[in-house]
Amino acid sequence: MVKDIAIPTGTQYQISHDSWQAIVTEQGATLRSLQYEGADVVKSFDADQLPASSQGQQLLPWPNRIRDGHYTFEGDEQQLAVSEVDRHNAIHGLVAWSRWSLVEHTDTSVTQTIRVMARPGWPGTIDVDLTHRLSDTGLTVEVIVRNVGATAVPFGYAAHPYFSLGGTIDDWTVDAPFTSWLQVDDRLLPVQMRKMDSAHILNGLTVGQRTFDTAYTVQGDGTVGSAAWRIKVTNGETSHELWGDAAMGWTQIYTPDDRRSLAVEPMTCGPDAFNEGPTHGDVIRLGPGDDVTLRWGIA
Repeated sequence: MVKDIAIPTGTQYQISHDSWQAIVTEQGATLRSLQYEGADVVKSFDADQLPASSQGQQLLPWPNRIRDGHYTFEGDEQQLAVSEVDRHNAIHGLVAWSRWSLVEHTDTSVTQTIRVMARPGWPGTIDVDLTHRLSDTGLTVEVIVRNVGATAVPFGYAAHPYFSLGGTIDDWTVDAPFTSWLQVDDRLLPVQMRKMDSAHILNGLTVGQRTFDTAYTVQGDGTVGSAAWRIKVTNGETSHELWGDAAMGWTQIYTPDDRRSLAVEPMTCGPDAFNEGPTHGDVIRLGPGDDVTLRWGIA
């Protein structure tokens, strides 16, 4: 007889500060729940469930998609496993379903770590420390990445929160400093960058019946380590804000089929950034010994 049944996402780390509460899971360092005064700020899932459609997950060492799982880095061809079978892409990195080790857990914060080791399609070794922290202003997520191997690697990062404000997203408004949007093909891979147009402008307009699975560039103020840009999502008198630092120069907007939440995803780069094309310029190169610190949050 089985007496102890493991929770699918592992240990659940609860943190709180005044009116804010959050739960982060051992698996994937996933943000399972974020609440303010008892109301969901992001779409949550139960402890005995797995995250659906990447909700709350950490996406690295690349976000979004890599065409056919194939890319060339510094003259060497790399072939990742194809994890999005229907579109034949490698999707959302290597750590979303992995076990993250605990570094520190306090009342208001949790820090987890993972080592991403070399494997087919990924040539080097990086250490990642990731902290979820609550304060008077809400949630701050800090990601510190270090190349601890002898081989340079390409790097990109994104998070995947789904905002929850009640009702359907048709009535929500989104105010965002977007500067351009990425046209994609039927595999959701880059075609070209486009200027903002009436179909993609969101500022002050309701989402309405529109559907999005669209990457945008975000205009920041160049500030490193703090909120270089803010995106505000509003439903009636309720508003949530996503912010990112200057390194988080992209955002993905995704409308789920049930239209009860809205994914607003901070990213360092767009889809297929490891390959030459319109998104390639924002890949972060980490040489041996290099590190990068990224910050984003929800207010």
